[in-house]
Amino acid sequence: MTVWDRPEPPIRPVPLDRQRIVAAAVALADEGGLEAVSVRKVAARLNAGPMRLYGYISTKEELFDLMVDEVYAEILPEEQPGDWREALSVLAHRTRRAALRHLWLADLLGRRPALGPNGLAVTEATLSSLDGLTGIDTVMRAVETVSAYYTGAIRREITNLRAEHATGLSKHDWQRAHGPHVTRMLATGRFPALAKAVHDGTDVDAETSFATGLEWVLDAVAAKLPPPSA
Repeated sequence: MTVWDRPEPPIRPVPLDRQRIVAAAVALADEGGLEAVSVRKVAARLNAGPMRLYGYISTKEELFDLMVDEVYAEILPEEQPGDWREALSVLAHRTRRAALRHLWLADLLGRRPALGPNGLAVTEATLSSLDGLTGIDTVMRAVETVSAYYTGAIRREITNLRAEHATGLSKHDWQRAHGPHVTRMLATGRFPALAKAVHDGTDVDAETSFATGLEWVLDAVAAKLPPPSA
């Protein structure tokens, strides 16, 4: 029996329900990351005894599942775009924005499929955007490819944000601090391709990089789909 199938216990002196428990857990994670979330800390946030929470959840992993499903409600678009490319792009960008609001989400993306109602709805929206265009195996590979791209890109961006928070150095501050070392290494002539990237490459922000990479991945998916009928 999953956490979503298990009935909630009757109300007791301190009113509790899974919604309140999940909201408290999400708030704790937003403040301090997943390491700030425990049954004891959630119970303290709700002024309830820890054992009370075990009537609603059995493990911390179940709590994480509920938290992820709560955020998936923010990812699901209100209306399904008609075009598959727009639909996948919207879902990718909404996932990125949700992860920037809840940095801990990056640690839980890419795990086993989300089985909560919101997670299933996002999966349905993703698959249905390609329904009828090609065989289901090609649809699955296309969805996996796009998901792998934005999951990796989001994790990289969040990792950089965490490094900024931990060190107090922005990306450009970090580059300036390490500039002399990089300059010395490039001057050896051993890294000509890297030197070209450093000296001639265009620096773009994270959102532009994400959007550009996503468009390239969608181009690759489009090349594997049958051409649209005239």
